[in-house]
Amino acid sequence: MATSAVTPDNDAVVAEVFIAAPPERVFQAITDPKQMPLWWGQQGLYRVTDWKADLRPGGKWQSDGVGADGTSFRVEGEYLEVDPPRLLVHTWIASYSGAMKTVVRWELERREVHGLQGPGPKKVGTGTFVKIRHEGFAGNVAAASSHGDGWVRVLGWMQAFVEYGKTIDTR
Repeated sequence: MATSAVTPDNDAVVAEVFIAAPPERVFQAITDPKQMPLWWGQQGLYRVTDWKADLRPGGKWQSDGVGADGTSFRVEGEYLEVDPPRLLVHTWIASYSGAMKTVVRWELERREVHGLQGPGPKKVGTGTFVKIRHEGFAGNVAAASSHGDGWVRVLGWMQAFVEYGKTIDTR
């Protein structure tokens, strides 16, 4: 289950989740323009309809979507750091946030998964600890809190997609 917290200065949101899949698979889910519209969103809330990405430092990315009420939105930015499959850093400029420009840092850490079988614990696979730091809210409590809730949803959707193949239309 994903968690999030707003830093005491209300400048950043830190969100985390463990996903039972290798970092390479998780990195693919967050960077592949064909996969993003499959899982980023929820019926009755909002959904991404198109994702474009030039996955390199200095490359641009753009996400278009629609809210439950039919209102279109866009989130876009520039990739600052790209180090597959462990790190992705990019700016975040959302049409619904005015001129606010923030930065999202995805850290993917490989973790061995162990289970109890027979005489004791044994390695059963590789998972990924995902940590997101979304910063630049400059004390805007409402925006930081809203994004904290949003990241919990997004990480949950990504986890369901990567672990079980669940999409917006099947969860």
